[in-house]
Amino acid sequence: MKMLADIAEDSMGTNPEEDLRVLLEACRLSLHKLDEDLIERAFRFCVDIHKNDVRADGKPYYTHLLAVALIVVREIPLDDISVAAALLHDTVEDHEPRVSLEDIRKQFGNKIAEIVDGVTKIKDISKSKEITRAESYRKLLLSLIDDIRVILIKFADRLHNMRTLEHLSEDRKKRIALETLEIYAPFAHRFGLGTIKWELEDLSFKYLNREQYDAVKTGLKSTRQEREDFISKFIDPIAIRLKENNITFDISGRPKHIYSIYNKMRVRERDLDELYDLFAIRIILNTDDKNECFFVYGLVSEIYMPVPERFKDYISVPKKNNYQSLHTTVIAGDGKRVEVQIRTKSMHEIAEKGVAAHFNYKQQSLGKNFTFGGKDLEEWANWMKEIFTSENVGDEDVQQLLESFKLNLYQQEIQVFTPQGELRVLPIKSTPVDFAFEIHSAIGLHCIGAKVNGRIVSLDYKLQNGEQVEIITSKNQNPNRDWERFIVTHKAKQGIRKHLNEEKRTLTAEGKELWDRKIKKHNLHIDDDMLEKILQILKFENKGDFYFKLGNNEANVDLNIALIKERLKPGAKDPDQVSSVPKQETILKTVRESSNGIFVIGSKGASSSIAYDYAKCCNPVPGDHIMGIVATGSAIKVHRKTCKNLIDLQDKIQGRIVQLQWASVQQGEFITAIKLEGEDRPGLLHEVTNAIVGFNNTNIRSVNIHAVGSEFKGIVTVFVKNTDHLHRLFDKVRKVKGITTIDRYEG
Repeated sequence: MKMLADIAEDSMGTNPEEDLRVLLEACRLSLHKLDEDLIERAFRFCVDIHKNDVRADGKPYYTHLLAVALIVVREIPLDDISVAAALLHDTVEDHEPRVSLEDIRKQFGNKIAEIVDGVTKIKDISKSKEITRAESYRKLLLSLIDDIRVILIKFADRLHNMRTLEHLSEDRKKRIALETLEIYAPFAHRFGLGTIKWELEDLSFKYLNREQYDAVKTGLKSTRQEREDFISKFIDPIAIRLKENNITFDISGRPKHIYSIYNKMRVRERDLDELYDLFAIRIILNTDDKNECFFVYGLVSEIYMPVPERFKDYISVPKKNNYQSLHTTVIAGDGKRVEVQIRTKSMHEIAEKGVAAHFNYKQQSLGKNFTFGGKDLEEWANWMKEIFTSENVGDEDVQQLLESFKLNLYQQEIQVFTPQGELRVLPIKSTPVDFAFEIHSAIGLHCIGAKVNGRIVSLDYKLQNGEQVEIITSKNQNPNRDWERFIVTHKAKQGIRKHLNEEKRTLTAEGKELWDRKIKKHNLHIDDDMLEKILQILKFENKGDFYFKLGNNEANVDLNIALIKERLKPGAKDPDQVSSVPKQETILKTVRESSNGIFVIGSKGASSSIAYDYAKCCNPVPGDHIMGIVATGSAIKVHRKTCKNLIDLQDKIQGRIVQLQWASVQQGEFITAIKLEGEDRPGLLHEVTNAIVGFNNTNIRSVNIHAVGSEFKGIVTVFVKNTDHLHRLFDKVRKVKGITTIDRYEG
């Protein structure tokens, strides 16, 4: 299969004057406005600068710049500024004579210099490590901040490099091909550059898996005549009906590209001759009336039997890259399935050339104010830029970021609706949490439940195409890391991660402040090295981990002060030689020396500094019978006596169990979970939450309810003052029609 830019490629470099003539002629045919003097000056400049440079294929280096410029002219036609920048994009390099960005600015102006600078910054990013591939995304997205032409020229540059990749070493071929498949092809897809995306995929596949590439290509070639005969026979009756209705059209059949066919074979586990949808029929109408597309769909459906579930209306609901077309699959006379795409000429231009087509039609500036690819694509680029310009992305987040970017660049999509009928486009397998963040980050952060088509669903429910989603929120709800297990959109992941990181930073700062106050009070002088050594012995990862656990009540500040004092006593071993903590008796003695809202039974008195934490498995509240487990260097874990985990561990940790009781006066609220079961019906969740909130202004932390058929099961996490509050809450909820079971939840 001959690539689009093969025309005159072989003769390039033999005669620069002829090359210039070819370029100018292409510009005259494709560009709305043309400064021929600018193009000629840029061409002669790049030829002169690279007169001593040769490519790997032996041709003068300027032929690469010329080829990139021709791609910009013929395949993603923009403007003369873009063509000049394409010719100059490799001139600011370490070669003789040296050329600076200032030289480009003086000779060709600020705008061209800015674009050349942007393309140069993205250069030489091909590496095998995840961190560098993520950095590739960063550089590509940052190029959008000033001028989108930067990234479009980079697409052209990468496309020509892939077309001439055979001249490089095997290692470099695979490295560049992998980066192209993982980064540039998905970006081209997101920008609507359909033709370029397909070619980048096929060329990458060719160098990454040559055996399979050749097998598919050979298989297609062997059936070419049969396929052409079938297409001709298939389109004849359609063409006749279109002419009878005085419709001006272009109709053709095309095989799907090689990489796409290979993926179908792999996913469906079928051989090439077992696939019947290897080609698509495209009907392009010479009109701007989108209603004519639906009329033509009706005509096609009268001739061939349509497959209802395979009809897709991307005209009324365009894809996020602004792709518009009607897709239908019909059954041909011999039983084969054939995909038919119907679109207008302008829709086809956008489908093939994406952002460039918008510019071509609107003839507007591609600077900061350019709205490219529609509102959805602009929003996508905006939040991507926000992520990439953040200084808080650490190395540990790179892998997660990379996977999220791939998903959001190259996603299958579903369309879901708000209760008001507003459309939201999300990746396939999105959940109510993803939907909530799509509406607004505040709604996502405080999401406690959802209803889909009027029925309660769990937060990890996978949304389906066409569903209506209602989000229920609570000001007391906050996300937890468990949500990251099932959410799919980067917007949701970034929002949750940002919230959790901010929460961790706050708790770490509070822990450090608490620690500094305590060591000052005890007149201790501990340098950082000494503290690090002791904390490692006490099984803390580092100082940050220690401060966070102090701030989060997971570590006992007084207990750790006592343990460190043991280390600092005269005659104590050097921290480097100490491999264990003080005896259990020392720990329990320290614990019994103080108390806050919890008493240790058998202690002489109570002060106000004991550190304790309520076990999340059973969530005790005042009024419950309680016991505690002493953890080395940490707070006492307070359990209900009936807690299954406590009972299971009792024999193994007998020496660390302490008998506890509640202080006579308790302040504040305690978190606990309620398990509900019953018969599902419209409005049930609303009535349950009203019953809870209506009693003493009880705060709801979260709701997770799942309906199956006519029944539902769920868990509602609430804040209560004591067991009396909880039991009276049970009485209120039992009165809600449909509730059959209510109990404490442990887990």
